[in-house]
Amino acid sequence: MPIDGTLDLHTFRPDELGSLIPEYISACLDKGIYQIRIIHGKGKGNLRRSVHALLERNDAVKSYSLAGDQSGWGATLVDLIKE
Repeated sequence: MPIDGTLDLHTFRPDELGSLIPEYISACLDKGIYQIRIIHGKGKGNLRRSVHALLERNDAVKSYSLAGDQSGWGATLVDLIKE
């Protein structure tokens, strides 16, 4: 999986998120990437809520919000804390 600041969750199972998202955040920080986009899709919102809960618990996350572009609430933009 490329570490380029965009994480598309469509190819992962929901039970993989607990380790995937923190590991991806850590890998982005290692590469000097401080803003990431997590694509969770629209659906019923369960995956989005899971992603947001994981972001809330991660100390490297400065803030996050739903993307305001064509993907609308199908993606979340995350700002990471620069160390």
